Amino acid sequence: MRKLILALALAGTALSSSAVAAEKLKIGTEGAYPPFNFVDSSGKIGGFDVEIGLALCERMKVECEVVAQDWDGIIPGLLAKKYDMIIASMFITEERKKQVAFTNPYYLAAMTHAAPKGAGISAFSNEALQGKVIGVQSGTTQADYIAAVYPDAEIKLYPTQDEANLDMVNGRLDLQVGDMLPLLDWVTKNDDGKGCCELVGEPITDKKFVGDGVGIAVRQEDNEMREKLNKALDEIRADGTYKKINDKYFTIDVYTMK
Repeated sequence: MRKLILALALAGTALSSSAVAAEKLKIGTEGAYPPFNFVDSSGKIGGFDVEIGLALCERMKVECEVVAQDWDGIIPGLLAKKYDMIIASMFITEERKKQVAFTNPYYLAAMTHAAPKGAGISAFSNEALQGKVIGVQSGTTQADYIAAVYPDAEIKLYPTQDEANLDMVNGRLDLQVGDMLPLLDWVTKNDDGKGCCELVGEPITDKKFVGDGVGIAVRQEDNEMREKLNKALDEIRADGTYKKINDKYFTIDVYTMK
């Protein structure tokens, strides 16, 4: 009888281990923020954020599925358990920490201005930009920045960065503010961006708006997952996996911005 009980106990342990191994986690991302996250021509979600997320899942030995979610609803979606983590180039800010918990940063961040070529915008004060039409993605720290720093400008909000870019190409914006790396990618690699626009002014690095870098958001009660993600991030940095993904998209190490 004792042997039977032991055998059943061992079988139960094996089943439990299999269940853990078979656990499937969901990654929430926007899918509209190239080169960090985007939907390609085949309908597949890709980008730097996605590849880093899948590398972390592989290191944690869990299967992961990537889910696209509009930016405005991305934190509510996490809290509603539509997915288990957000990997979507989200700045770590004190305001967001009231709702979610963040891992250590997986890359650093800065914001920047973009303007039509030859626009001659060189002063970045509320007085200098009074009445100018400035575009920005809604629900972002960039939108918070414009509202705080340029209150007398005409602010146009867009659901996605791509839509703001399109309006700038079509001459409907005098200026826009966005995350530096996607805008740099747009004005140097995208045909429309290269043709119309350029980055202007100094990078915006005020921690009130860019926070402590870009992190993975999890629910506040999921501390064990947060710690596992931090450990996995350290490991992919150490073994060269991070660099391989980084170099596919950028010419600098975005983890250090060097």
